[in-house]
Amino acid sequence: MALQPVNRRSVPEDVFEQIVAEVLSGEMKPGESLPSERRLAEVLGVSRPAVREALKRLTAAGLVEVRQGDATTVRDFRRHAGLDLLPRLLIRAGELDVSVVRSILETRLHNGPKVAELAAARRGPELAALLDDALCALADENDPVEQQRCALAFWDRIVDGADSIAFRLMYNTLRATYEPALPALAAVMADEVGRPQAYRELADAIAAGDPTRARAAAHDLLEPATTALLVALDDLEDQS
Repeated sequence: MALQPVNRRSVPEDVFEQIVAEVLSGEMKPGESLPSERRLAEVLGVSRPAVREALKRLTAAGLVEVRQGDATTVRDFRRHAGLDLLPRLLIRAGELDVSVVRSILETRLHNGPKVAELAAARRGPELAALLDDALCALADENDPVEQQRCALAFWDRIVDGADSIAFRLMYNTLRATYEPALPALAAVMADEVGRPQAYRELADAIAAGDPTRARAAAHDLLEPATTALLVALDDLEDQS
C-alpha cells in the first residue's frame, strides 16, 4: 500500500480519501483485508477514532465491509457503490477514464427521452412557462460554455417535471460529473446547444402533454452530439 501520513486539519476525510483512492485504483482489491484499526492509525499517523470514522464513511459508500470481531474487507465497488462515486471515477491518476465518459453519454441518451416522457405525462401548470424562460436564456446566450449551462437549466426543469426522485438524484450526479468538463466539450456540444428549434419542439411536446412526442423530441435533440462524442472516444481509444 502507498498510504501516507495525513494532514491533521481534516483527519477522517484524509484517511477516507486515501483509502478510496487505493480501492478505485485496484491497489486494494475486492476481498482483501485492510490492516487493523491500530495498524492503519500507525501507518497514517492518526488516532484510532479518526480511522474508525473514516471506515464508517467507507462502509456507507459501499467500499468496505466491517464485520464485528473480524477483518475489514474491500468490497467490489462496481457491485456495491452508488452513483455518488461517479465523479471520482471520471478522472483517476490525473487522466480521464474513457469508459466512464462513455457510460455517462450512454446514460444521457437513454434517460433523457424517458425523463421527457414522464415530464409530459406529469407536468404541472407552471412547467411550460419555466421551460420558455430557460429557452429564452439559451437563445440570448452566445458564450459556448454558458450555452451548455443554459441547456442544463432547461433539462433541470424537465427533470423536476418528471417528478421522479430516482431520476432527480441520477441527474444531480451526472450533472456534477459533467459540469467540470463543459469547456472541453464546448466545440462538440455547439451543434446541440445551437439548435433552438429542437429545444422548442421538446418544450412544446411537454407543454402539450404528449409523452410519445416528447420522448421522440428528446432523442432527436440528444442523439447527434452523443453519437459524435462516442465516435470521438472510439477514435481516441484507437490512437492509444
